[in-house]
Amino acid sequence: MNPIERRAAISLALIYATRMLGLFMILPVFAIYAEQLADVTPFLVGLAIGIYGLTQAAFQIPFGAWSDRIGRKPVIIFGLLIFVAGSIVAALADSIYWVIVGRALQGMGAIASAVMALASDLTREEHRTKVMAIIGASIGAAFMLALVLGPVLQAWLGVPGIFWLTALLAGVGIVVVAYLIPTPVQASQPAVGVNRISLNAIISDGQLLRLDMGVFILHMALTAIFVIVPLILRDQYKLAAASHWQVYLSVLVISLILLVPTIIFSEKLHKTGQTFSLAILLCAAGLLMMLGNMQQFALFFVAMVLFFWGFNFLEASMPSLVSKLSNPHTRGMSMGVFSSSQFLGAFTGGAAAGLLLQLYGQNAVFLFALIMFLIWFLVAFSMQAPVDFKSYTAELGHLQDGQCDQVAAALQALPGVAEATVIADEGVAYLRVNKNTFEEDKVKAYCAQFQ
Repeated sequence: MNPIERRAAISLALIYATRMLGLFMILPVFAIYAEQLADVTPFLVGLAIGIYGLTQAAFQIPFGAWSDRIGRKPVIIFGLLIFVAGSIVAALADSIYWVIVGRALQGMGAIASAVMALASDLTREEHRTKVMAIIGASIGAAFMLALVLGPVLQAWLGVPGIFWLTALLAGVGIVVVAYLIPTPVQASQPAVGVNRISLNAIISDGQLLRLDMGVFILHMALTAIFVIVPLILRDQYKLAAASHWQVYLSVLVISLILLVPTIIFSEKLHKTGQTFSLAILLCAAGLLMMLGNMQQFALFFVAMVLFFWGFNFLEASMPSLVSKLSNPHTRGMSMGVFSSSQFLGAFTGGAAAGLLLQLYGQNAVFLFALIMFLIWFLVAFSMQAPVDFKSYTAELGHLQDGQCDQVAAALQALPGVAEATVIADEGVAYLRVNKNTFEEDKVKAYCAQFQ
């Protein structure tokens, strides 16, 4: 990756991870804290924990579409401001209802689609999965870290202090977006022959719909098993809750080590489809092992590693596939549909797991998740590989104010250029080109006038 891509990957991963860390940290501590709030009931405690998933799902598409029209960075900054407001409301709350309002506001700052779209804008196609892997790994790390930090910070700062810390981290994220991340500019009009795509067309696109269904199942299963796994570690393997973080951290590290060669195999040998299906089967194999009555902790640990090995690859590759399959002028909206499916899956997984656990026991949760993964495997098996475009970096030099839109449109109109993104801060343009029809000489001739 070049310096722009590394900076974008690290900066966006930190923004995404710190935001998700703030959402996750209250999970292991909120139920006890809520007992001191006014008007509390068990249902309202559950609603306070899960409401952000519903508002996230509701606002991802509007925010993604908005970022297509006015740019990614203004939408991300606005979303982070809403998130800060929600964190402050929750920190000051003395009633469970005001905590619910605060958590709902946190979810309304739905920047995931705009962040993923910005990551796509700032990276070349052959490096996009790596960037998405960094962001995806940061989300997994935030989840695991939250299980460790939540109880520690609660003892030091209290739950209101966690909300205040969350607001502070979001404020730092605003500074990072405003000053450290380059601003991409794309052609304002679609290329010749590309029709304007509506939300209905995005939802009805079979390829994108498979990915939307997949991320729904992936995060539904993740949330569902974490309703069960802490209980298994405590009750079956007699591990104190204070020691659970050691298991989670070990699983995460091993699965991330296994992820690196998996991505290299997939990208270098162009085996995305095969590796994608294999990752689904890895998750299914882990769930199948969990479904058995394992007396040995080592087997359960292996099952967790298998699940997260597959999970991490799918989490990294699916946003990349969405970006490749979507039209660049509606990429934010496509990411919005994808992100909405993700958060709706998380909300559904928690609710379904609680109901199944109450009615039928732990194995019913694992069986439910396993069946969903097998259905996903059958659906994903028929996916078509995206068109194999190549990336080309054009050197532009210094551009005058107001030239970016014109230059992006002119480059995109050249033979073989499917997409052009100008990054004025760095004096370059990223082109997504069809290697069979691309005419490099014409691009060089056009760019020479700016050098």
